[in-house]
Amino acid sequence: MTTDLSTYAAERGIRYFMISYTDLFGGQRAKLVPAAAIADMQREGAGFAGFATWLDLSPAHPDLFAMPDPASVIQLPWKPDVAWVAADCFMEGEPVAQAPRVVLKRLVAEAASAGLRVKTGVEAEFFLILPDGSAISDGFDTAEKPCYDQQAVMRRFDVIAEICDAMLALGWKPYQNDHEDANGQFEMNWEFDDALATADKHSFFKFMVKSVAEKHGLRATFMPKPFKGLTGNGCHTHVSVWNGDGTANAFADPSMPFGLSAKGRAFLGGIMAHATALAAITNPTVNSYKRINAPRTLSGATWAPNSVTWTGNNRTHMVRVPGPGRFELRLPDGAANPYLLQAAIIAAGLDGLATDADPGPHHDIDMYRDGHLVTDAPKLPLNLLDALRAFEADTRLTAAMGAAFSSAYLKLRHDDWDAYCGHFTAWERDTTLDI
Repeated sequence: MTTDLSTYAAERGIRYFMISYTDLFGGQRAKLVPAAAIADMQREGAGFAGFATWLDLSPAHPDLFAMPDPASVIQLPWKPDVAWVAADCFMEGEPVAQAPRVVLKRLVAEAASAGLRVKTGVEAEFFLILPDGSAISDGFDTAEKPCYDQQAVMRRFDVIAEICDAMLALGWKPYQNDHEDANGQFEMNWEFDDALATADKHSFFKFMVKSVAEKHGLRATFMPKPFKGLTGNGCHTHVSVWNGDGTANAFADPSMPFGLSAKGRAFLGGIMAHATALAAITNPTVNSYKRINAPRTLSGATWAPNSVTWTGNNRTHMVRVPGPGRFELRLPDGAANPYLLQAAIIAAGLDGLATDADPGPHHDIDMYRDGHLVTDAPKLPLNLLDALRAFEADTRLTAAMGAAFSSAYLKLRHDDWDAYCGHFTAWERDTTLDI
């Protein structure tokens, strides 16, 4: 594990470091620092005006300092004289409580204090589109059932292989890449890890995919629903909890239904209990709800949940348990903040453990065909405003996420909703001009 960034630079020929932090809206903010100055930056942090990014700060606040975490450093595979390093936000010597990576690290520490180590893996879907965003980039990618399309994935081999080669070189242990269920859509999978490491990798993956796509004259988007009629970008998250040293899976019990231990059921119970509020974090944009509540897509299914249900190995529910000792949360989408996604899962799960939450009955039905038969399951929010109201009302979850974070996040996301409501659209003109 790297501890001294100056030594890292000398050993690897690094000329510049990108000291990067992620704001509340998932925006990645960075300062490009020459290697000759990195020792001072590692000691004192890189200075930012916090108000200039999506944090709830004013121009009158003191400087925000991004303190690089050397354990997260990654040499850019496509530009090897530059290294990226995730940073934690500080102000006047104290961590900024609303900053996403700070929120996650606090919750990871809470889990550790209970002798638990949360491990996760993400399935980050994305589209490769034209630079102006108007359409997918491959005019031949027109199949009605495009998922796993052999020809389509090979037409984008240069992009996908470069990204996968990079993950192999970085030691992420990628294991499969495929064309996904929408025309122009792809998914790349790498091995699960501790929640903070997964969040750092997820954050870097989005940066890498966009950068490599641009290098090839394309554009990558993780937008939840970029095209009407096509399956949206999910970010399915696989969750397991281990003992403190990471050697034994605390979720695994072969004698229990689905191979899920009592702790695993309680953690899942927390996810189910807080699901409608979680959506404000896992599905954080106006566009997110065009994926959750979409009509059937051209491929025949949205692959997104709209009800709070769980099951065994069945992809039509919000949570599935595909095998012993873990579950897959299918709620998150491509807009989810990599750090807040992990933090919200841990917060809800720890509350489930604290209250011995019951996840309720599982359902084995096809929710896309027979979901109307389930009358006792809550519906997921219809829009961002409903999700924000659910989050605000869930005082156990807002407390677990932290008062400073919850207040800041709600304020900025409500402003986001208000801006959307104030935006005049072509739909309004088309439907109401002659009223």
